[in-house]
Amino acid sequence: MKKRIGIFSGSFNPIHVGHLALANWLCECGPRLDEVWFLVTPCNPLKQQSDLMPNALRLQLVQAATAGYEKFRASDFEFHLPLPSFTINTLKALKATHPDCDFHLIIGADNWALFPRWYRAEEILADHRVIVYPRPGYEVDEATLPESVEFVAAPLMEISSTFIREMMRQGRDVRYFLHPSTHSLISAYHS
Repeated sequence: MKKRIGIFSGSFNPIHVGHLALANWLCECGPRLDEVWFLVTPCNPLKQQSDLMPNALRLQLVQAATAGYEKFRASDFEFHLPLPSFTINTLKALKATHPDCDFHLIIGADNWALFPRWYRAEEILADHRVIVYPRPGYEVDEATLPESVEFVAAPLMEISSTFIREMMRQGRDVRYFLHPSTHSLISAYHS
């Protein structure tokens, strides 16, 4: 039987407790994925890159935050793919590299609202499973979801990397929004 792997791809700028809690829930409570792979994205075609921390640092933050839990894996897989980093290309490469795995793309309801704009979105839906989790301010009509898409009632996390970066710019203490190892690394980077 193939391993059920959740692909949580993002800039993780920085990774925070909301990401970790959601991934933990997906492994232990929701669709019960065997593992969640945190794929650090070097370049998101739909996002501004001006405040993006260096690739190596974001990967290091994800490695620190996910260490010690056997169902989490930090990955630089997308660093080795051609840019821009389109999800369909990543999923195809993962499938070719790991034929023993059944990959499930994990996205928030905010990204689901933008999904028709994604490169080759229909092909993603035709060839891959997608797990959509709740995000504040975005409703998902489960009755209209394609067969390959599952909406999960994961706990709603009102935390974002944007919020954390803004708090840090203001000199505020964000230690409880971050894994302790991640907080230490970010503090050292900014000092």
